[in-house]
Amino acid sequence: MGNRVRAARNRTITLTDGEREELRRELLRAPVPFGTDPLDRVICGDAFEVLASLPRQSVHLLLADPPYNLYKTFHQVSFSRVETKRYAEWLDSWLRLALPALKPDASVYICGDWRSSPAIYEVMSSHMYVHNRITWEREKGRGSGRNWKNASEDIWFGSLSRRYYFNVDAVKMKRRVLAPYRHADGSPKDWEEEEGGNFRLTHPSNLWTDLTVPFWSMPENTDHPTQKPEKLAAKIILASSRPGDVVLDPFLGSGTTAVAAKKLGRHFYGIELEEEYCLFALKRLRMADEDPSIQGYRDGVFWERNTLGMRKKASDSRTKNEPE
Repeated sequence: MGNRVRAARNRTITLTDGEREELRRELLRAPVPFGTDPLDRVICGDAFEVLASLPRQSVHLLLADPPYNLYKTFHQVSFSRVETKRYAEWLDSWLRLALPALKPDASVYICGDWRSSPAIYEVMSSHMYVHNRITWEREKGRGSGRNWKNASEDIWFGSLSRRYYFNVDAVKMKRRVLAPYRHADGSPKDWEEEEGGNFRLTHPSNLWTDLTVPFWSMPENTDHPTQKPEKLAAKIILASSRPGDVVLDPFLGSGTTAVAAKKLGRHFYGIELEEEYCLFALKRLRMADEDPSIQGYRDGVFWERNTLGMRKKASDSRTKNEPE
């Protein structure tokens, strides 16, 4: 991965051999030694081995992005599509191991696609209350001459108790107002005039169209084939955990959940089987110390795609035109 020749403007995170050697010393490898605190550590190992060793009832939020039920290769590990029943059995097998680590009122989010969603719902509903299915627009994807292009994925939301934490004010979105209404006196009605346009703060829905799948010009991008945006993880973490809470990701990949948790003042347990992706996660956690920003999230709100750039251009133009 690190030897690939990249364009000058490509911001994809890479690893040198020297970085790999250094970062390997920070890894916590499975089995976790007795007496070792795994909090805020990237654990390199099989989730089936590690989950059972986590402290009981220590996790406030489980955010899992397991391998989907399709043919896919992750670095050196390959997965094959199986019958929905068998996939459900596999989901159930690791979720049962994770449940003892969750607090009684913990929230659970599990990612999937259209093919794996029925199994996810079946398994979650057998262990907890299922509250919603979020569908998010994945603008990347290959077209098909014989089918509809797959341009969306799902995230199932549940909780172990009917009394669970959800902070709707933390995940509201700023949207552009194209046809603004006004009161009789001419003042804005449920919207604000701001730099770069007119905006309204709206309640979050279960349809997310404001996400950008990481690509080469984004500083969070890695070579992981199914990397989720930090903005996606941030929405879930802010909605369903408090500052200082613990977030568990048993399929950490290149570290998105851990990085978002750190940037937002949460703790994490991160488990990943592939060493290379563990090392990417560790590098991204270091980078978070220097830059805690999350693309598309600023001033305590999530912004509709492409609106922050408009706001910045308006601010830059105003500053440029101010007399010296």
